[in-house]
Amino acid sequence: MTHEHPTLTDGTVTLRPSAPTDHPMAVDKDAALAFTVVVDDESVGSLVVVRKDATTVWLEGGLDDAHRGRGYATRALRVLVDWSLTAEHEGGLGVSRVESRIPVDAEGALRVATRAGLRREGVERVVPGESTTEGYVVLARLATDPPLSEPGAFRALLNSFLPRKRAISQMLVRDRDGRVLMCQLTYKQDWDLPGGVVEVGESPQVAVAREVTEELALEIPAGRLLLTDWLPTWGGWDDAICLVFDGGEHDASITEKIVEQVREIRSARFCTLAEVHEHAAGFTARRIEAALASAAGSPGAAAYTESGRSHPDPAHTSR
Repeated sequence: MTHEHPTLTDGTVTLRPSAPTDHPMAVDKDAALAFTVVVDDESVGSLVVVRKDATTVWLEGGLDDAHRGRGYATRALRVLVDWSLTAEHEGGLGVSRVESRIPVDAEGALRVATRAGLRREGVERVVPGESTTEGYVVLARLATDPPLSEPGAFRALLNSFLPRKRAISQMLVRDRDGRVLMCQLTYKQDWDLPGGVVEVGESPQVAVAREVTEELALEIPAGRLLLTDWLPTWGGWDDAICLVFDGGEHDASITEKIVEQVREIRSARFCTLAEVHEHAAGFTARRIEAALASAAGSPGAAAYTESGRSHPDPAHTSR
């Protein structure tokens, strides 16, 4: 990495250049730019800029234990991030992306990185036993990201690390005899209602109609919301919110128009409630019963369930 190694400061925290060091991840192998973090002429920690490629650098390092909790780490990291993203003709490093990898359990370091303007992008997994952590959170800031002083930048930061819960939309379609349209799926043994995962930025009501069209070639508008069902973690799936919309009553001959999407659907047919219990998982059968009660306007019908149960038991931590 060939670049002048300047002293950087925000008036409180100063980053003084120290000798460039070898680093196994540096693209040049001969120089990672090292800085000593100084406050009131006292060294409080160190940071290193490592060139990953022509446009990207990694940031590493931190403060000594005795100097944490005073905001110095956030200040120092902001200074280094800003300098790295500043154009070379303006005295900066001139990269377009600043990145950091932080262990998932290093909560303090993750807070500092976020406050310094780095957005969370995902988790890099590691093979169990090959590291002291379960994985690394990858965070980054781009030269095109808005300044931290702008409201949009703060919202983007929050959006990058706040929990994102998966949403699933399903449709309750019945025939004149009260049977329920069920799908035999290719990727699991138990049957389920037609529907699927809501895409990012997509309305759940639009999503379920889209899924029914894509999977069964049926054009059925999604009616009112019948049920919201929370699904705990299960079988490798994270927890999710399942929204069941009313697909109305139809003549049983509607199944003659079905064209299955063979990648996901083996078959689809109307089932009695007894057949639902025979072919579907217990939590799915409970959800369908609750949705049927809501569709019928039954007194006391639940609008919200957890794994199909209208009276959730805290002991039920699985589906």
